[in-house]
Amino acid sequence: MPCDSEALTRRTEVRSREDSSFDLTRGVVMLFAVACGASVANVYFSQPLLVTIGHDLAMSPALIGSVVTLTHVGYGLGLFFLVPLGDVIDRRRLVVAQLLLLVLALAVVATAPTAAVLLTGLAATGLLAVVTQTLVAFAASLAPAARRGRVVGLVTSGVVIGILLARTASGLMADLAGWRSVYLASATLTALLALILYRVLPRHSAASPTSLRYGQLLRSTVTLFARERLLRLRALFGLLVFAAFSTLWSSVALPLSEAPYFLSHSAIGALGLVGVVGALAATVAGRLNDRGLSRRTTGIALALLAASWVPLAFTRSSLWALVVGVILLDLAVQAVHVTNQTLIYALHPEAGSRLIGGYMVFYSIGSATGAIAATSLYTVAGWGAVCALGAAFSCFGLALWAFTRHDTQDSPPIGPTDQPFKAS
Repeated sequence: MPCDSEALTRRTEVRSREDSSFDLTRGVVMLFAVACGASVANVYFSQPLLVTIGHDLAMSPALIGSVVTLTHVGYGLGLFFLVPLGDVIDRRRLVVAQLLLLVLALAVVATAPTAAVLLTGLAATGLLAVVTQTLVAFAASLAPAARRGRVVGLVTSGVVIGILLARTASGLMADLAGWRSVYLASATLTALLALILYRVLPRHSAASPTSLRYGQLLRSTVTLFARERLLRLRALFGLLVFAAFSTLWSSVALPLSEAPYFLSHSAIGALGLVGVVGALAATVAGRLNDRGLSRRTTGIALALLAASWVPLAFTRSSLWALVVGVILLDLAVQAVHVTNQTLIYALHPEAGSRLIGGYMVFYSIGSATGAIAATSLYTVAGWGAVCALGAAFSCFGLALWAFTRHDTQDSPPIGPTDQPFKAS
């Protein structure tokens, strides 16, 4: 409705004036980055721990796959139902409330006596971990226009580091004190971050807006997808690359924990550090997008993603082949992800939370699909079949790019994109 769109625009302007008085120091930016990394890490902690969790709670191999899948399903639901709230209500209260609820969910996981309780807690953990996306949007709204790109880049680096360190930290802690200690430690850290953010983040003096109803807010997210072909296409790219990403990372612990390697949790978790090269891809991809090379960047990255499965197929005979495959895969996924976000945000900056949340729903669907398919396939057909699945996701993405690269304008629009999106 036009009146709803005008009201939302006025609230955005009021929020911008309120936030502009806040002193966004480098320390505060780093706090945002740490909070983002700590929150998103909860989605990935379980990946090196699948075998031990399964043994501890007497879970079947297929049910073990649900550990990762349900976390991503919860994350996907949170992206659609929680993240858009950041466009219309006080983000400080939203962030703190989500963090406190996340503490409870992590405590449930850490003390779970049965598989059913564990899976319920992990689904809730994924749902609430979307506070990461709310924090990214919050940091962008607080940053002066001249520094906004730098601020968002630093905060996003916290997300990348959180994903990478999650596997290493969880594997190491599980070897030292058991898998439950991972979630107890995360609950403690999350509670501490909630307290610090409550004291540091700015308060809004205006009353919480109520004229744009929750249902209208969610419908406006759907309408964005109905209107914007680029958004739909980039969301599909996101689904495919993260399906490939999850195909690897949700199942690689299985062959590494068996003959001939019999690696420990910490050794398997350390493999995530190899993916730090992906953070470099984010920087390079951002520069290429600024130069109007988004389509070329996407094509090269998808080709690398498809090629990564060749060395990954030799994992059982060579850890070096696994390392090369991981580097190529993480480079490719990060490059496509950064390109997607750059192009999508430029469509309607005033609807940033909804754009991010809607796009990331497809990320979560892809991650959940890759996880359940890979772990189930490994049980019946082995590692070679898993690699074939990952290669299929990757090649499908590359074929989609080849068929659409000439009829879609991917370059960010020149000049301001300040026309508000009209909710309906």
